[in-house]
This record gives sequence, C-alpha cells and structure tokens, in this order.
Amino acid sequence: MNRALRYASVGVLAVSLLAGGSAAAFAAPQDLHSPSKVVAAAPAAASLTAKASATTVKAWEQFRISGTAKGIKAGTKVTVQQKQGTKWVSLPAQTPVNTSGTYSVRVKLGIKGVNQLRMGVGTTVSPVVTVTVR
Repeated sequence: MNRALRYASVGVLAVSLLAGGSAAAFAAPQDLHSPSKVVAAAPAAASLTAKASATTVKAWEQFRISGTAKGIKAGTKVTVQQKQGTKWVSLPAQTPVNTSGTYSVRVKLGIKGVNQLRMGVGTTVSPVVTVTVR
C-alpha cells in the first residue's frame, strides 16, 4: 500500500509540473523577427519662472530677477531679455542655473517707463516681469 501511495503522489506531481510547463509553452509567442519595442519616457518640458525684487526702481538702480529652472541642466546660463518695441532683445545680464535649479541675476535698467523683462535659454522663456523705471 505504501508503494501505491508513492506512485500516486509522484504521478500527481508530474502532472502538475507538466501542466505548469505547458501553460508557459502556450503563452503569447514573441515575434523573433521584429525588434522588441522599448518606450522611453519623454523628458520633462523645460520651464523658467521669474520674479523681480522690485517693481519700481530709479534709472540705473540695481535690482534682482530670481527664479527656478526645471528641466534645464545646472550650469546652463539664463539671460535677461527686454522687450524693445515688438522684439525681445537679450541684455548682457546672464547667470548660470545652480545645482538646486534656481538662479538670481543683478539687473540695471536705464530706459525710463514700463519695462517688460523675461528670462530665456534657448527656446524656453519665463513669464513676463514688469519693472517701472523712474
């Protein structure tokens, strides 16, 4: 009787192993002639923020524009741009993005009136900051 029980348990074990193996054999086949598809994550869109330390200054009085840079590598220089007529003109004021993704640049303006400024790097620009020079 012991021998019959052993054969029965070995038989059950063999059937379960074969069933498990055959399930894997009938899984969805891979097409070996086409390359596997790998989907890369899209890089985060670059963005800049900007905030002026003052909204009104005297001509040639220094103020700061500070902000954050997301999706922009540390060390990349961001430039102050000023709207002159219908064009945006890059000023000679620029600063690198630090390792924490922030920046701060000193600015002096001589054009009296309302000045529209923004920060830019490549095709990425910040929202417009308005500073009035008196």
